[in-house]
Amino acid sequence: MNKNLEILLVEDSQTQALKLKLMLENHGYQVNTATNGQEGMHMLMNQPVSTVITDWMMPEMDGRELCQAIRQHDFENYVYILLLTAKDAKDDIIEGLEAGADDYLIKPVDDAELIARLTTANRIISLESSLKQRNKEIALLSITDPLTKIFNRGYLNDNLPKALKRAERYQLPLSILLVDIDHFKGVNDRYGHLAGDRVLKTFVDDINQALRRDLDWIARYGGEEFIIVLPETGHSGALAAAEKFRHIVESGRTATKQGPIQITASFGIATVSNTADIDRISMDTLINTADRSLYKAKQAGRNRCVGTQL
Repeated sequence: MNKNLEILLVEDSQTQALKLKLMLENHGYQVNTATNGQEGMHMLMNQPVSTVITDWMMPEMDGRELCQAIRQHDFENYVYILLLTAKDAKDDIIEGLEAGADDYLIKPVDDAELIARLTTANRIISLESSLKQRNKEIALLSITDPLTKIFNRGYLNDNLPKALKRAERYQLPLSILLVDIDHFKGVNDRYGHLAGDRVLKTFVDDINQALRRDLDWIARYGGEEFIIVLPETGHSGALAAAEKFRHIVESGRTATKQGPIQITASFGIATVSNTADIDRISMDTLINTADRSLYKAKQAGRNRCVGTQL
């Protein structure tokens, strides 16, 4: 069922409600009914719909109050409200619109006009949905590295401090891995930058498959450097995870026109295990510690993991 064709009809008159329900169903709408605004709001909270048709004069909660209640609640999608009223004075109509109604019809309602108004409502709801989806896509692009499709440095800067705060709040360890692909410049020089890009994509895909779903995450830190964030992970767990990732990278191959490319990577680990000290550790401190560990891994011959506890 198209969500735009689902309607909540709020009408205290059983006769009017049945008449409108049958007419709307004949035009392809799926209609649920409520006898007053309070009942209608309860139904919306449990099963939101895109369109509400409500009478004005009702017991317990009238149509104007229902409009206000709907607008005060943050539904996931916009709720279009069509107010039916016997009040045809200009001030009454303004009052209904100011309460949150999108449109109104004067009783007795003409069936053809109601369907025409609903067609307009469906168009507006579809446009709103498309705009919301587009905004989500734009928001996602703003935090995504365009080449590897993982999080970018902007996302890292916003969310690593949050991970630190969460670790402090729940008294949990936190580890990060700063990863550098070994001799990546040589890959670009020998095979070309397009092949280098494929290597980066393969590297990210292989690592992503090994991360814990809905817990670990990876961001591109710059060039061939990446940061893997491991919440709820102590030093020994981080070392084990880094060694697993190192082996995955070493065992992988990237297919290119010039032949398969094999790479290795070095891992610098920084872990905050003493939760009492987390409040004194910043994102920069954590990353700098991982960077020093990475430097030691490179000095020791690369393709290895070195860790430091804070």
